[in-house]
Amino acid sequence: MNEEKLLTIIVPVYNEEKTIKDVLISLAKLKQAIQTIEIIVVNDGSKDDTLKILKENQNNFDVLINNLQNKGKGNAVKSALEKANGKYITFQDADLEYDPQDFNKFVNLINKFSPDLIIGSRFNYADYTRSHHFFNKIGNICITFIFNLFYQTTFTDVYSCYACFKRELLDYNNLKSNGFEQHAEILCKVVKKGKTFYEVPINYNGRTHDEGKKIKFYHIFSVIYQIVIGRFI
Repeated sequence: MNEEKLLTIIVPVYNEEKTIKDVLISLAKLKQAIQTIEIIVVNDGSKDDTLKILKENQNNFDVLINNLQNKGKGNAVKSALEKANGKYITFQDADLEYDPQDFNKFVNLINKFSPDLIIGSRFNYADYTRSHHFFNKIGNICITFIFNLFYQTTFTDVYSCYACFKRELLDYNNLKSNGFEQHAEILCKVVKKGKTFYEVPINYNGRTHDEGKKIKFYHIFSVIYQIVIGRFI
């Protein structure tokens, strides 16, 4: 294994030719300021020019994993976890919904408190948040309420992409899910093993489905299932 980094940022990518370059440039700027960051990109069988753009911008990240076929976000995350060298793990969507500069808040908390888990809240936001689709927000509120009830936490936004946790708290070999519900599975395992959890405000510029947002309202059912079953296994 390579020398341990402070933070590994995993970037799963599927058909994001319009935004991936800007995301990589933002992450590269972050890494220039915090050199203990590692960036792993997983191209999950993109059918557009995403792979071409990634190859043209390899100086902006550390590791590229290229899946010839689309295997799902969860599978992409697992393949990146296998390569990760960071003491902490977090995620960056390949669109422009989240601002990588908010990772500075995570690093500051890590250096100050050494927490087990940090979640970036889009609801207790820093400077701005784009108005959600009503039912998406209701779904997020329901998921967060159920999670807090089952795990006795006080988060406001458990399904934020910006979740950061100690790598030692998660054995990626034990992850069973490959879809959007994997985020819930990871949180359940980390919270059950961890003790200290924090939340920080972040900015959010969420996309609509017409603009390329991939998660759908019906995903709430598999997410809730993971939260409930994760409490008892």
